[in-house]
Amino acid sequence: MTPQDFAAIYERFEAPIARFDCGRKCAPLNGGDPVCCSTRDAVPVVDKAEFKLLQGRTSLWSRFKPYDFATRKIVDELATSCCAIECKGARFCERQNRTIACRSFPFFPYFNRQKQFIGLSVYWVFEDRCWMMSHLELVEQAFIDEFAAAFRAIFAKDKTELETFIEFSASMRRVFTRRRRKLPILSLDGKLMIIDPGRPTPRVGRRNELPKWGPFRNEAAYRRAVREAGGTLPAEGLAPVT
Repeated sequence: MTPQDFAAIYERFEAPIARFDCGRKCAPLNGGDPVCCSTRDAVPVVDKAEFKLLQGRTSLWSRFKPYDFATRKIVDELATSCCAIECKGARFCERQNRTIACRSFPFFPYFNRQKQFIGLSVYWVFEDRCWMMSHLELVEQAFIDEFAAAFRAIFAKDKTELETFIEFSASMRRVFTRRRRKLPILSLDGKLMIIDPGRPTPRVGRRNELPKWGPFRNEAAYRRAVREAGGTLPAEGLAPVT
């Protein structure tokens, strides 16, 4: 992958996940910052060629400086072709200069046991903090289409990235089977699919199987969690993405 390759992907991967700014829902539970925009929760990892592109386009991004054992471990274990970076924060976001990691969060390309890219699943470690993961019904088809095209373009040139997500998908199956949990997938045509514990084949999910996690189980739980966190409830409804 070259900086030019990433520039081409950026141009074709601009659709927001939903019509609304989901960061306004999780921010009150996260010290005022969206989970996906805070290195306290998620450290963006990029290909060095992508970072080179960003350095030529903006001053928004810089090398990430580890601040504890866990973040030092993240940096120490990175492949030599990658680096960890951080931005100036959500208040300074330049949507056209978001990384692939930013554009796709909280989703990753899911591969079945036959190593076929069949949809999108979620980084489950964020299930208690990411509001969007409990509202998969709001994900726009345009986002799914652009997500799929972007990762296919990456996989066509970077076989290591392809193998990484094949293995990550297998790891997720193992974790969810061990915990006897249903694994949610959004198919490439936007349908909820479910993999039941110990069963290899996805089935069509029912609406009542849309995952609801942590403080996002219902509105009452959310409001209670915001009060306990000392946050401020967002205005009624969600602001459109700008």
